[in-house]
Amino acid sequence: MTYFIAQEPKGNYFNSFGYNLIPRDTLKRNEGHTVTLNTIKQAVYALYLTNSYGFRLRKIKDTKEIKRLRLGYSQAQLDTLHISVHIENREKLPQEGQYLVLINHKSIIDPPIVEVSLKDTNIFGPWIAKKELYNSFFFGLFVRNAGSILLDREKSQMSGFFKEIKEAVKRGESIFIFPEGTRNKTDKALTNFKEGARIIALKNRLPILPLYIKSDANQALKNALKDPKLKQKVTIVVGDLIDYKDRTPLEESYRKIFALED
Repeated sequence: MTYFIAQEPKGNYFNSFGYNLIPRDTLKRNEGHTVTLNTIKQAVYALYLTNSYGFRLRKIKDTKEIKRLRLGYSQAQLDTLHISVHIENREKLPQEGQYLVLINHKSIIDPPIVEVSLKDTNIFGPWIAKKELYNSFFFGLFVRNAGSILLDREKSQMSGFFKEIKEAVKRGESIFIFPEGTRNKTDKALTNFKEGARIIALKNRLPILPLYIKSDANQALKNALKDPKLKQKVTIVVGDLIDYKDRTPLEESYRKIFALED
């Protein structure tokens, strides 16, 4: 059987949230690496899930139904990888309300992990997404329809961006953001935060809900692609709420909550 993998112009393989489904080092054929049949099957399945859910979301306006489908997609992605989510400090996780949900970002499967961790709550809202994800030929349909707000870093005026956020907040929704701005590919637990997260919280008077993905989810993904029968668990930690009026630098507060070194 021949498998065809849709490939973006820059050579990246993406999942529904617009991130690379297959780590680049897994795709390398040098240094003894080969693309396994399981890796290809996972890529094809992810592509199918992404577009099927994106199509189903196309005409849906009800936020509860969007949340249900987004969760269904996330759970399906993790289930096929045999990855489960453990919540540490579950008692600190609010069941409802509006927040700026702040998450560290090291792995391409971080968004599904967050979605699944919040499945028993009423917390829901758009993700802040890079412009490149909206324009993806293969995955733009899902990103546009699953609930996201476009961040175009090349624009000199950000009024439209903040207007969309304000409209989401008025609808009673939360905002999801990776404050580091991009995936942390270093050996450090955290990289520097961008200023955008604090501005969003202040402008919309949103309390900040910090979540920390403690497990090496990136390694878990690599393990799953290598061994399709391996069952793994990733841990996400819930931190104390941060008042949007707190003047302590957001990164400093986040590091203190989760005892992370500089």
